[in-house]
Amino acid sequence: MLGAFLAAYFVPFGHPRVSGAILEAFHMLQEYARQHVLLCLVPALFIAGAIANFVSQASVIKYFSGQAKKWLSYSVASVSGTILAVCSCTVLPLFAGIYQRGAGLGPAIAFLYSGPAINILAIILTARVLGWKLGLARALGAVFFSAVIGLIMAYIYRHEEKQRTEAVSQRVAEAMRQKEARSGAQNLLYFAAMVGILVFANWGKPAQPVGFWNAVFEVKWYITGALLVLLAYMLARWFRRAELSSWVSATWGFAGQIIPLLFAGVLAAGVLMGRPGTDAGLIPSRWIEAAVGGNSLRANLLASVAGALMYFATLTEVPILQGLLGSGMGQGPALALLLAGPALSLPNMLVIRSVIGTKKMLTYVGLVAVMATLTGMIFGAIVG
Repeated sequence: MLGAFLAAYFVPFGHPRVSGAILEAFHMLQEYARQHVLLCLVPALFIAGAIANFVSQASVIKYFSGQAKKWLSYSVASVSGTILAVCSCTVLPLFAGIYQRGAGLGPAIAFLYSGPAINILAIILTARVLGWKLGLARALGAVFFSAVIGLIMAYIYRHEEKQRTEAVSQRVAEAMRQKEARSGAQNLLYFAAMVGILVFANWGKPAQPVGFWNAVFEVKWYITGALLVLLAYMLARWFRRAELSSWVSATWGFAGQIIPLLFAGVLAAGVLMGRPGTDAGLIPSRWIEAAVGGNSLRANLLASVAGALMYFATLTEVPILQGLLGSGMGQGPALALLLAGPALSLPNMLVIRSVIGTKKMLTYVGLVAVMATLTGMIFGAIVG
């Protein structure tokens, strides 16, 4: 309350930069609401609700718990982003769903990072627009990062995870004694339909209107419509009314937990940075462009921190970096921003904190920023 009073008393709202940044924040929020909520966030929330209700804890434990084989859990988690063309905010409900269902902290963090970072469309677009070296480095770095950051997080918080794993194991033992209402194949088809809706509804238009990706883009609404019909059929035939009610209730719970923090974060990011390419935030774009030239530690660190705070919608990081590279940004800082930016944003940090706590959230953000900085410096030293 004191902070709100001081802000209301001292902030120079009449200054053009300040008033423009506040208006820009609401433009950014409106853009986010129009472009990402209905097609990205809502399907992801329903998938998270389904995970919380219909995925057996035994299955989550088998592939993602701290007791599972590390090579299996981290392999699955670190490449899962290749099929999920989601941004740093859309992946949040999915992360919260598997973590609350019993996934270990390490594999869940690997999934959280890989979801938006290893988007195959973004990797291909990066290679085509920014060059194959940056594209290859981004792909290898993202897979490596997700596994390494997950392993480090699991090691740092191994004692807390041990207590949580023991509690989860008791619930799993009870769950395994209960008979599943549907077969494994039915559950797999049900989730595949929802993931398909999420992926194809958000299929981006390729830079060039040719090839396989463009062919899929041309028919994406037909595919999405067919999947919706299939999903409606499965819901009507395979699920009881009480199960559907529980599913909607869980989805609503995730929405209440995530959306308010997400919108607050979007407003804050809009005030500080503005929408990409507008230079309307409190921090002028020229300050960032002037600070990320060359391959110094400062340039790479600033690129990774700025990327972590900014919100990038899926694929938008590529044209933004194209402009920054044209303004003199170094190759190393460009990679640092590519590795930190799509996986983090101010809105998604707020939500991650609500799921795993402040200490773990700060550790995760710090690891991403430090590793992105070091990788950027090494890449910049190699390619010049």
